[in-house]
Amino acid sequence: MVIDCHAHLTGEHTGITRIWGRNDGALIAAAERVGIDVSCASILTTAMPAPLADFQECNRQMAAATQLFPGKVRGYCYVNPGYTREALSEIRYYVEEHGFVGVKLYNEYKCTDPILYPIVELAIELGVPILHHAGHPHRPIPQQPNISDSGDLATLAARYPEAVLIVAHIGGGGDWEWTIKAARATPNLYLDTSGSVFDSGMVAMAVRVVGAERVLFGCDTSFTAGIGKIRAANLTDAQTALIMGGNMARILAMRKA
Repeated sequence: MVIDCHAHLTGEHTGITRIWGRNDGALIAAAERVGIDVSCASILTTAMPAPLADFQECNRQMAAATQLFPGKVRGYCYVNPGYTREALSEIRYYVEEHGFVGVKLYNEYKCTDPILYPIVELAIELGVPILHHAGHPHRPIPQQPNISDSGDLATLAARYPEAVLIVAHIGGGGDWEWTIKAARATPNLYLDTSGSVFDSGMVAMAVRVVGAERVLFGCDTSFTAGIGKIRAANLTDAQTALIMGGNMARILAMRKA
């Protein structure tokens, strides 16, 4: 089974989500055409930092999508940790009542900010991973002053060794070699291969540095590039099987709710 650990839907029926000119049916059809069996997806707000009502609507839309595409879509609960009580309530509700498989965090706060600690502790309790937007840019990104990198996530993972944390899109831009190396010593930190950057050697280096058991196939809606990175990496069949779905299946099996 091929599992995309980093997918997005559009929430096409609401004006507060990111549309990209696509619709959800077309996205799932595209995933199917390249051989993806399951998409672990979230819906993100347009406004950043995410307003409370907006991310709540995103999760409602995501729950509806899991019903619309049964067996094809699994949901991440997207929250802004600044709304601590409401964020915790959203996560528990959607994991326990709608079968969501993880938490999606963006850049409202640096991942080392203590405001994230209750989110991480609840994810541990529920047995679900956190997929965290990340990057190690070459220059400041004014729109993302609180962007975390894999070094920050490694610090959080070391604080919570029971947590499962995923560094989103090592190919999302910036210094991907640094990103891979910074994750090396933290066994509960995983690398997601997605992102629009597909430099030669990126996936192979990730496997060499952290091991195939900690690399997760992801597309972030760049389907052909996402598949191409894996096919070009000259991995063994066993390594490919782990990355394309085996590792994520193991993570999903940890869910306690």
